[in-house]
Amino acid sequence: MSATVGFIGLGNMGAPMAANLIEAGYTLTVFDLAEQATADAAARGARVAESAAAAAAEAEFVITMLPAGPQVESLYLGEGDLLAAADADTLLIDCSTIDAETARRVAGAAGERGIAMLDAPVSGGVNGAKAGGLTFMVGGEAAGVERATPLFEVMGKAHFHAGPGGAGQVAKMCNNMLLGILMTGTSEALNLAVANGLDPAVVSEIMKNASGGNWTLNVYNPYPGVMDNAPASNGYKPGFGVDLMLKDLGLAMDSSVANGVSTPLGSMARNLYSMHSQAGNGGADFSSIMNLLKGQGTT
Repeated sequence: MSATVGFIGLGNMGAPMAANLIEAGYTLTVFDLAEQATADAAARGARVAESAAAAAAEAEFVITMLPAGPQVESLYLGEGDLLAAADADTLLIDCSTIDAETARRVAGAAGERGIAMLDAPVSGGVNGAKAGGLTFMVGGEAAGVERATPLFEVMGKAHFHAGPGGAGQVAKMCNNMLLGILMTGTSEALNLAVANGLDPAVVSEIMKNASGGNWTLNVYNPYPGVMDNAPASNGYKPGFGVDLMLKDLGLAMDSSVANGVSTPLGSMARNLYSMHSQAGNGGADFSSIMNLLKGQGTT
């Protein structure tokens, strides 16, 4: 590949995504506030920029992966001044998980400058990012999605055009609300089964092949010792942290209020994750909600 990519945000998700692009032959210029993150990317062959704006200058694509909406807005519209640094033919791809309104506002500002932008949050967690197995949920114009497809195919296993700007964030919000509900429900069921003397591995197989089957049972079992590669069998090390799930459930609850939509299960899941986080488990994997249900307190 000869395409040039500016990549901003080399955290737990961004770093392996950037690494996969480098391995595929893309020319990357990276920026992150953490010196170790940029040093690691440089060791893989990336160029390190002195600022986010410098990373974006003359890049054909700019990918950002940041913690939350305020950081995205500041980067593009505030002190980061990214829009001013980007060329008119640069395609901006924000892979952060943020609220849809901020995504639409930033994309609108980019459009006023004649710059195309996609919101493309991901699902798949750190392991998916490392393996190039992410799923991208994309909002924006179809032409931009088509142009970005080669990059999505390097970093992920699938991508879906959800609709216009902000639609990717809405899809991610709904997906992760359901994920939080599924994880709490699966944990409740397994905890009840074990309390009645059943082997959690056996009952997991039963449910996987019955009407209770779901993603958490298939690839992310929350009961320790059932699935070797799951965080539950590694001291609930993330993975996808409790506080990240709490953030996503909060986005869903804000949207439900704003749109007058009833989401009682999503609200209950958010309350449980809030209790779990306040007990000191914010950095543990979100599947550690099992320990809250067991009454074990902190992990």
